[in-house]
Amino acid sequence: MPKPRAGKLETATARRRLEVRRKPYYATISPAIQLGYRRNIGGGSWSVRCIAQGADWIKKIGLADDLEPADGKHVLSYWQAIDVARALARRQPGADDANRPVTVGEALDRYQRDLDSRGADAQNANRVRRHLTPTLATKPVALLTMNDLRHWRDGLVSKGVAPATINRTRAGLRAALELAASLDDRITNRNAFRSGLKGLPGGKNARRVVLPDADVRRIVQAAYEHDRAFGILIEVLAQTGARISQAARLRCGDLQADGPDPRLLMPTSYKGRGQKERQQVPVPIPDSLATLLKELRGDRPDDAPLLIKGDGTRWLEKNKSEQWNIFRAVAEHAGFDPDEITTYALRHSSICRSLLKGSPISLVARLHDTSSDEIEAHYAAYILDVAGDVLPRKGLLQIEAPDGDNVVPLPGRRP
Repeated sequence: MPKPRAGKLETATARRRLEVRRKPYYATISPAIQLGYRRNIGGGSWSVRCIAQGADWIKKIGLADDLEPADGKHVLSYWQAIDVARALARRQPGADDANRPVTVGEALDRYQRDLDSRGADAQNANRVRRHLTPTLATKPVALLTMNDLRHWRDGLVSKGVAPATINRTRAGLRAALELAASLDDRITNRNAFRSGLKGLPGGKNARRVVLPDADVRRIVQAAYEHDRAFGILIEVLAQTGARISQAARLRCGDLQADGPDPRLLMPTSYKGRGQKERQQVPVPIPDSLATLLKELRGDRPDDAPLLIKGDGTRWLEKNKSEQWNIFRAVAEHAGFDPDEITTYALRHSSICRSLLKGSPISLVARLHDTSSDEIEAHYAAYILDVAGDVLPRKGLLQIEAPDGDNVVPLPGRRP
């Protein structure tokens, strides 16, 4: 491969004539790839700069052979530096891939593979990818600054993205960056992730649609009219308040319908910090739903999926979002705005229904795979709105008014 000439950089003698400065001297060695030489008081150093497709990053690749002979690895001649720079910028076959700086886009790909290996929701990565700009995607993680990330986050605000959506999106990006940093000791700018990707205020005030029982029944009925298998899925969500990702992982052995108090051993979600332990929570269900699920289970083995589609496959097995369009049609058929009513409305309604029935917050949190703090933060205002004065008045102190002839004057006051 031809190597471009740059007389002022090719030899140590020529480089010693350059002025000492912090800014490198650059020579274009390929389209969108530059070789940089930084002239120091002692020996200089080589770096590669890539400015392709919106990317603009610089990485030091080795020392220049100003004071010692080139060894092709740590100390590089001008010609050797060109080869290393091109290989790193293009990831050419045979290049030292471990030495190449991982970009934000590549970190996101790694994060998605990690989610898949743990059985977690890949939507956490896909959500970020939909909002990632080409400039940010091609920038090395190690070179990210707080301003880079803050500019991206605030750009979502200017596009009108809701604060709650922005907070979920930036959480996914930060998780991808933290994973990249944990795999590469050279990434030392974690403070930039934490400062630049702070959550927005008001992000926990997302709209939570809570439906009265009659409206929930209408949606369940509409789901059955659309498709029996989908109707059973929606009834499970309405009765348990589970996320659809949890319900889809139910196995036949998780149905306990032979006793007087039927229930489902609901798998916990993967939400939360760190490696969340996989558990199952016993959630009560009514006899009518237990009968339907027993019929659906039939004589299938305990490890077979419980909730299956008409073709016998498990929900979300091939498409994590397949239920969205179906539910939109069901909600519209039931007379609701599909942009307002999602399957999460069933979850919010279940939580509030339990609270209004007097269930302790800690129990409601356990049954719905969340925390007491989250429930108090998100649902307290709704409970006050719905309950009105009925529940608060139960705690008022009742004091009988004194009779008119039995007024007792306070000390120091005239009767």
